Amino acid sequence: MEASVTFKYDCDADILYINMRSPYPEQETEELGDDVVARLNPTTGAVENVEVLFFSTRLLRSETIQLPFNADIRLAAS
Repeated sequence: MEASVTFKYDCDADILYINMRSPYPEQETEELGDDVVARLNPTTGAVENVEVLFFSTRLLRSETIQLPFNADIRLAAS
């Protein structure tokens, strides 16, 4: 089964959540710099979630937002 990506914005905390799966307590956390946090699978080290802190202020600073990771985006099979 192919994984899907969900985006959720918490306006109170000003955080954009990018999730490939639901977060869970065992995930490891790595700060990627520039107020971006990755949550990693504890066994494989794969990125499963990304949190972009201060998201709305980033939109005001620039027309584009660059995140320090690669993504393989394809259409899900029906």
